[in-house]
Order: sequence, then C-alpha cells, then structure tokens
Amino acid sequence: MSERIVELLKKKGNFVSGEEISREFGITRAAVWKKIKALRDKGYLIEASPAKGYRLIKTSELSVEELRTLIKGDIGREIVFLESVDSTNSLSMELADKGSQEGTVVIADSQKKGKGRLGRTWVSPPGVNIHMSIIMRPKMEPKDATLLTIMAAVACVTALRRATELQVTIKWPNDLMVSGKKVGGILTEMKSDPDRIIFAVLGIGINVNMDMKELPPDVRPIATSIKQETGEGQSRTLLIAEILKEIEHWYKVLHKMGRAPLLDEWRVLTSTLGREVRVTVGEEAFTGMAEAIDEEGMLILRLPSGALKKIIAGDLIILR
Repeated sequence: MSERIVELLKKKGNFVSGEEISREFGITRAAVWKKIKALRDKGYLIEASPAKGYRLIKTSELSVEELRTLIKGDIGREIVFLESVDSTNSLSMELADKGSQEGTVVIADSQKKGKGRLGRTWVSPPGVNIHMSIIMRPKMEPKDATLLTIMAAVACVTALRRATELQVTIKWPNDLMVSGKKVGGILTEMKSDPDRIIFAVLGIGINVNMDMKELPPDVRPIATSIKQETGEGQSRTLLIAEILKEIEHWYKVLHKMGRAPLLDEWRVLTSTLGREVRVTVGEEAFTGMAEAIDEEGMLILRLPSGALKKIIAGDLIILR
C-alpha cells in the first residue's frame, strides 16, 4: 500500500487530497494519515496542506517502496528487506533452499557478518552502503559459475558509470574499483549437483555514502566510496534499481547469446589486463603480466619465464 501511495504522489507531481488518496485505495482518511506518517518516518519528505492535501518533496534515500515502482523486469520483482542482518548472502542461501523464486532480492540497511572472498568479513553500518543478494537459478553447470560473477561485475560497473559518471572498473576476479581503490565487490555462492547448479546467490556490496573515517585505519588507503569520489551523497534506491536493471539485461544476454558478448564487455571494463600483478593462491604467489581471461573467466598470467599460467581464483594485487 505504501509504495502505491508513493507512486500516486510521484505521478501527480503536485498536491493530492487525502480524499482522493482515500478513494483511490479504499481506505479511510485516518488510514491515509497513518500511511503518510509511516512514509515520513522512513525518510520521505511529504508536505501537507489542510486545503490541498499531500505533496511528495523528496523520496527516502533507501526506499523499498520506491524501488518496487522502478523495477520493470523479473530481477527484483520479489524484494525482502531487513533493517539489519548478519549476511544477505547467508539469508538468501536459506531462502533459495526453501524454494524462493529466481530474481528474489534480499536487501539490508546494515549487516553485521557480511561475507567477503577468502573467508573475509565485511561489517557495514546502517544508512550508508548497499548490501544485497540475488537468488538465481541458471541452467548451467557448476564449472561455469564464474560467469555469474563476471555478469554481475559487468552489470554493476555499467550501472554505476551511468548513475555516477565515475570511471568504475573491474579488478579480476570480483572487485569494483575507482581511482585504484575498491568501492565494492561481488561474492557468488551456490548449491549444486555434479552436473547442474541448483541455485546461486549473487552477493553485491558497494560503499555508497560511507565516510572514510568509518573504515578501519588499515583499510582506508585501499578503499573508497561513491560519496568520497563524487563529493556528494547518492540515492541507494536509484543505484540499486540501475544495478538490477543491468543484471536483468546481462543475464538475458548470457542465456540467449552465450558467454562471448559478456566476456568481451568484461575485457572492455577491466583495469587488470595488460598490468603487472601478483596473485596469491593459497600458500603460493605468482607475479607476471595479466594477459587475458579465458572462456571460463580464468586469468591467464604470463610469468617472467614466458610461460602461461591459468589462475582459477586468487587474491590479486596490481603492481604497476
């Protein structure tokens, strides 16, 4: 109901009487007032005039009600929102196991035990960042799961570039970078049989309005936020909508046209290829030139000896 009231106020663009809202949704004037108050509590700025009614001045910076009005495709048709959660990925894995449909998106305003790659944690306070996970049920073999991470990275970079005009790039395998610093990342988890993916969860975390002083001191030199780079706060609602729109697009491209267009776009958007890098794989570290990625998303590293080495997964640092 609340999102429908927001949609009506946005559509009208001016004052809408309480009587009209009451008549439109079949609720009492008192119920209209309660809905308006609830929207204000969520951050909406709504002007009220005894003679004219209600007018939407400013939407909430993170509004599930508004987000639902912006979703046009299947990804995000079902949204689960929580003020706080240990990890959106963990919850999404549980929901997927219980049968939640493909395209279900879990969003949290904050998370306490967010998951990063290689067992790292990502703790994020409320009111500043994007923490969301998307349930996918692709008709793919487990060996091709890396393509889902590549798809999410391409979608995120495309959406963030359009929404913020920042030159966001991809650092293999799953980092989103601005000015050589990490602004976000992607973590793909899945449940599978030997020959098929039963379901996968795409976890996306992006530093949006976080001030650098909120980061641990050891992280500040290597991380950034969209607000830090643009000098102004951003609407998480609009950024999430753009990202979900791009994921919808690239997921369809992957299924209808195969991996080639997706990999080609990744190569355009990456800041890794052609750079000297060091990749840590378990206890081993390899230094060389990041030459290419193959059709499965593996990094092809040219070692100082001239030999080529394929890297499935690892922790990568760009040296120059």
